[in-house]
Amino acid sequence: MKREVVTAPGAPTPMAHYCHGVIAGDTVYAAGQIASDYRTGVPSGPDMQKQTRYILNNLRSVLKAAGCDLKDVVKSQVFLTDLNDFPSFDEAWKEFFPSPPPRTTVQVSGLLVPGCRVEIDLTAVLPGVARRRYPEAILAGETLYAAGQIAAEKQTRFVLNNLRGVLRAAGCDLKDVVKAQVFVTDLNDLLSFDEAWKEFFPSPPPRTTVQVSGLLVPGCRIEIDLTAVLPGVARRGRYPEAILAGETLYAAGQIAADSRGGVAQAARQDPAFPYYGSDIQKQTRYVLGNLRSVFKAAGCDLADVVKSQVFLTELRDFYYFDQVWKEFFPSPPPRTTVQVSGLLVPGCRIEIDLTAVLP
Repeated sequence: MKREVVTAPGAPTPMAHYCHGVIAGDTVYAAGQIASDYRTGVPSGPDMQKQTRYILNNLRSVLKAAGCDLKDVVKSQVFLTDLNDFPSFDEAWKEFFPSPPPRTTVQVSGLLVPGCRVEIDLTAVLPGVARRRYPEAILAGETLYAAGQIAAEKQTRFVLNNLRGVLRAAGCDLKDVVKAQVFVTDLNDLLSFDEAWKEFFPSPPPRTTVQVSGLLVPGCRIEIDLTAVLPGVARRGRYPEAILAGETLYAAGQIAADSRGGVAQAARQDPAFPYYGSDIQKQTRYVLGNLRSVFKAAGCDLADVVKSQVFLTELRDFYYFDQVWKEFFPSPPPRTTVQVSGLLVPGCRIEIDLTAVLP
């Protein structure tokens, strides 16, 4: 599949190792944006509406450089540091999206630049791509992008039944899901969540699971974000690790855990040599090495990554993580990076979620 790196003259030059966006076939993957110019801090100040407008204007520049616009957005994820900011954020959002795309909104515990209150992650398609809009999803070409769903009661089953209805309205079903992201407010819920998940997914899709600080409705403990493809799309490898659907490889989020449920020995800092490397560097290399193996099994490599999301449990690890990232990605993909409250295995400090296309 043809790929092109997008550089938007009007958007801030990244301080870290990622690019503004990538065009892969008919899809545009943009890096997550925060309200920083990476020179003076947060030029828009603390006001949430100003930060949102600043970000969306920059993202509009990225999309225009790729040949599309905000009206071509088919999926959005919003990471807020304080859900009390949501009404102000949403007012500004409506200015840019009179006809809004599917959206997932969660509260995270931190963003990379102090003072930034929101990070926005967008996926768009080129103007010529056929699309159909449903109340809680957009079918663009052969891919269905659903909004994240939450529930206040009977949590997991309620959410998955709702999502099943959304998928069926578009001509597919849960068996056509190629990627899932699960945001929980308490990792202690995972055992009961997983029991319900298995009822709906006997053959599970790749999944990324992180603990966040909050969801939009008080009492809601889980938000589920799904991507599916139409039944006729060829797919290979319905494994927990990855699915190749058409020419796009959707990988599960990876952490530095072993099969026994602890941090893998190869990802641990040797206590006898505490000043040689660091936990986050070893964990990042371990995770990216595993993801490279998954990609090679599917016929591609890390050079084919078009979208990345990085979930850190401590933003102070970011600099050392980014040094390792450069080793694996000389030509970096778009990236979204946020701090979350926890990962599935105690001691794991990073989860990496990648999407690639065949070369």
